[in-house]
Order: sequence, then C-alpha cells, then structure tokens
Amino acid sequence: MNWKSIRHISVTAFLGQAMLALLLTCAFSVQAEDLQYDVIFTPKLQKAYFDIQKLRLPSARALINAERNTEKTNAFIPYLDNYADLHYLLISEDKKSYKELSQLENPRLQAIGNLPDNSPYKRFLQAEIRLHWAFAKLKFGNEVSGSWEIIKAYKLLEENRKRFPDFLPTLKSLGLLHVLIGSIPENYGWVAKILGLKGNIQNGINELRIVEKEVPFFKQEAELIDLLLHAYTLQLSPAQQTRLRQWPKQQPDNLLIHFFATTVLMKEGKSDEAAQFLADAPSGDPYISFPFLEYLKGEISLQKGNYKQAGEHYTLFLKQYNGFNYIKDSNLKLFMSHWLNDEDQQANVYIKKVKAAGSAIIEADQLAERIAAEFLSGKINPRQKILYKARYATDGGYLKTASSLMETVTEKSFISTEEKAEFNYRKGRILQKSGQAASAIPYYNRALTIAQQEAAGFGAASALQLGYIFLEKNDKPNAIAHFKKAMAFKKHEYKNSIDNKARAALTTLGQ
Repeated sequence: MNWKSIRHISVTAFLGQAMLALLLTCAFSVQAEDLQYDVIFTPKLQKAYFDIQKLRLPSARALINAERNTEKTNAFIPYLDNYADLHYLLISEDKKSYKELSQLENPRLQAIGNLPDNSPYKRFLQAEIRLHWAFAKLKFGNEVSGSWEIIKAYKLLEENRKRFPDFLPTLKSLGLLHVLIGSIPENYGWVAKILGLKGNIQNGINELRIVEKEVPFFKQEAELIDLLLHAYTLQLSPAQQTRLRQWPKQQPDNLLIHFFATTVLMKEGKSDEAAQFLADAPSGDPYISFPFLEYLKGEISLQKGNYKQAGEHYTLFLKQYNGFNYIKDSNLKLFMSHWLNDEDQQANVYIKKVKAAGSAIIEADQLAERIAAEFLSGKINPRQKILYKARYATDGGYLKTASSLMETVTEKSFISTEEKAEFNYRKGRILQKSGQAASAIPYYNRALTIAQQEAAGFGAASALQLGYIFLEKNDKPNAIAHFKKAMAFKKHEYKNSIDNKARAALTTLGQ
C-alpha cells in the first residue's frame, strides 16, 4: 500500500498532548493476582508524558529514568521511552539515532506483551508503539516497513475493540486510521480491502469525538488529531479555527502547540497570525532543538516579499539542521530569495545545490528538484517571476499584494501552456480567497481547458477548488464531477495531496 500520501498528516497527528490537570490526577492500573506486569501512571511518569508533548525531552527522560528502577514491571515506561524517541526522531531526522533506536522496538513490544491478556492496555500500547515506528519509518523513507507497522497496529486495535468494547481509548488511534484509510485514493482501495483494512471518514471522526467527550485523559490528544485531520485532509470549521487560536494562549509553555498553530495557520493562508504564534513559541535549554522554526520564519518572509530576511532564515536553518528533508526546498527558496530580488548571479549558486544536497522524499523537495531542473534547462524564465511572487503572497494570505502583482500581466503575457494555466489558476485562487468565488470560476475553468500533461498540476488544483466552490453552493453533482476530475490528472507533483483531499470530499458526499 502507498502510505506516502498520508505521511504528513500521520506523522503530525500523533504529536498531540493531554491536559496537565488530568495528567496529574489520573492513574491507570491494570493488575491481576500473581501477574508480573501492570500499567501505572505514577505522578513522575505523568509529568514525563506531559513534558514529552511540550517537547521538553530532557526533563521527560530524566523523570522516566528516575522511575525506571522502582517501576521495573510498569509497561508505561517502555511506552514513554518510545514516545520520547518518536518526537526526537521526527524533529531531528537523526539517521544514526534512527538506526540505533529502531533496534529497541521489539524489546519494548515484548515488555508490553508481558501484560496479562485480560488487560485492555496490552494491545492498545503495542499498537501505539507500532504506530510510532510506522510514522518514524515513513519519515525516514522506509515505506514498506512503515506500511506493515500500520497494518499490524490496525489489527491490534480492531482486536482490542472486539475484546474490550467499553475501553474507549482504543478509538483514539482507530479513529485516526479509519479516517486515513477512508481517504486513500480509489486506485489503492483494493489493496486495503485485500488486507482487511476498513476505513470510513465520518465513522473515524465520530470515534475521535467519543474519546473527546467520554475519556478525559485522552480528550486533548483526540481533539488535536481531529483538528489535524480537518486541517490537512478535510476542512476546518469556524469553531475549530477558533480553538486553534486558543490553544497557544492557554499553554504558553507548549512548543508543540505553538508549532501546530503556526503550521496550520500558514496552510490556511494566515501567515501574519502564524508569525505571532511563532514569535511567542517557547525556547531554550528545556526544549529539544527545533531548527525547523527558522525555516518557517523564512517561508513567511518570502511570502511577504522580504527577500533578504528570508534568505537569512533559510541560511540559519541549513546551518543548524542535521536532517535530510527540506534541504532541497531550502536551497530552492534561497535561490528564489535572490532571483525574485533580481540578484541573478547570487541566485545561480543555490539553484545548483538543489540536486546535489538532501533527499527527495517529501513533495516539497520533489517539487524543488523539478523546478531546479526546469530552470537549469531554460524552461523557467524571467517572465515567471511575477507568478512566483504572486504565488508566495497568495500562500501567505497577502491577497492585496498578490492581486496588485497579477494586475500587471494577462494570459497573453505568457507563452507556454503551463505558464498560461498557472496565470489562470493564480487569478482564480486570489479571487476565491478574497471571498469572490463566483468570479474565480471562469479562471479555474480556463486553467482546466488549457491544462495538458505539462500543466497537469494546475488542472488538478483548479478542479479541486471548483469542487469546493460547488460544494459550498450545495451543487453536489458539479462538486462530485470536479472532485473526480481532480483525481483523474496523472503524474503531477501535487497528486498525493490533491487526490487525498478529493477522495475525502467524495467520501463525505457518499461517493
């Protein structure tokens, strides 16, 4: 199964956190006479769990180690060890540590396997550990092994639900998987069926909301997963957008929540708001090193047209970062920071680095590699500077700037099919985001009309947005037709994300 298309949302979703008050008051114990292992959330381990999810890993590890000798048979310890390792690996992308820590998966599964068979935590915690490693393996490009981890976790969770139907924490992780499996593109659906994986988006959301309502300890983690699924696969409701803005203010010392709010607001085209949460994010020795925050600052500066500042942030990110993702993309953005500022000689230094450094696992790096190849082959020319400036401004929500830029050109200003398709898509996107959806429709239709193989990405993106517009107008037949049309485009750089969104929308429409 191709789980690459759900990597980002999967990895992010399990970085949720539980509320401090509940962590300090809740203790779970599963004990049986003459059985060796149990699950006890001691005060120190609760604090460790809380610190992990604030990204305060040094403190968390110290607390876990302090309990290790006296809690030798507590299955919650190997779970927390694994949970801390997951956060470290996802943020650091440390290949050496990944290789070393991955050897600890089986011993931890075996330790949890010592729980009595009548414990609902046995399969639940084993599934959680398998999901942790699934996300880590997918992050490090080990897709086959990561996919099997997801399948095994799914089977454990389904079995746990059957054996312990009243044990609601199972639904937290199972709900996530049901949504993700339900949004798998149709051409991979048969694989899921063969493997016995069943998904349904609405059922998965309902399961998460049962946990939010009925299980106080896991309430916030389930709510976070719910929000992430809507942000990256479905669409955020107004209430969820309000909640998103409340969290960092309620938890000013939580680095993860600030990061989450920043990235989702940036995705929603609210970069000015995102910049404020990013500026307020806690930092210092208590927290894990998080160079990616510099990358996000670079993104916002690029969107605003502050090219010198953007270049400084991307440079600092590359200096501090030891991982492998976003290196190609950062070098491309360094190129853009100079090229869009008419500093072509400096720009050429960075465009040549795109192919030479980093991996091409994520879509951003794949796109960077393609753009670099096209530029070096002469396919990208100075005419397109205005399109890139408008694109970045639109992405950040700087719509007046984007609109002013696009007013200086027409479709006739461009020569290639891809340029013409992009011009129309950009015009449509600016109008749609500005609340003028009806005016956007002709531009999206024009992009669809002229989008051939070389412009498949803009054709697919236009069809997706038309689907959303018709959905808002309650024109279900047209919405369905355009979501299907979006999925019909082949081999373009946005295919995974567009297909996921279109499939999710179709599922909600009963298709």
